[in-house]
Amino acid sequence: MERIAPPARHADMLKAIALNCTLKADTAEPSSTDAMIAVLKTAFEKQDVEITETVRVAALDIKPGVTSDEGKGDQWPALREKILAADILIFGGPIWMGQISSIAKRVLERMDAFISETDDQGRMPSYGKVAVAAIVGNEDGAHFSSAQLFQALNDVGYTIPAGGVCYWVGEAMGSTDFQDLDDTPDKVDETAAMLAGNAAHLARLLKENPYPGEG
Repeated sequence: MERIAPPARHADMLKAIALNCTLKADTAEPSSTDAMIAVLKTAFEKQDVEITETVRVAALDIKPGVTSDEGKGDQWPALREKILAADILIFGGPIWMGQISSIAKRVLERMDAFISETDDQGRMPSYGKVAVAAIVGNEDGAHFSSAQLFQALNDVGYTIPAGGVCYWVGEAMGSTDFQDLDDTPDKVDETAAMLAGNAAHLARLLKENPYPGEG
């Protein structure tokens, strides 16, 4: 029987950060988004990508606005620094009313500042960074939610890999959440593996060959 070689190990360990945009502010309260991020963490580890932190955004005081610092008490500047230090952004959250959560929209609104924070070549600070989505819910809307995220993230400089979303949706108005499942569905595991492989591949390409920018 032909032996299949294991995936190549990379000397350069990539860094990823995960944002959990659940509406649950208490980090002690279980979240299905955390459960989906955990699936991606396992897949990314096989690609030599370290998820350095999972941030429960609702637990922070992220002020409304479209600048990188909205003044006293705003915890966005510190989170922004962590986000931009990572090679890969895992943008996770639930579906509410068929779309991304208000917490997710708050993050995207704050990222709008990237558009005016370009370098001498016109590149936003997020250029060369890769973003993927992790979505869960008990209603339809996974495709629409990822479409919302990807358009906005691309607008503010992120690059989206092929197969860049991993999602699970239960029965509409049902009582079973992703975190309640006894086992992760095979299709979710397969999708997570493809997402992680594509995202890591793209992140390494962009790290070695940055976007040239203007002129």
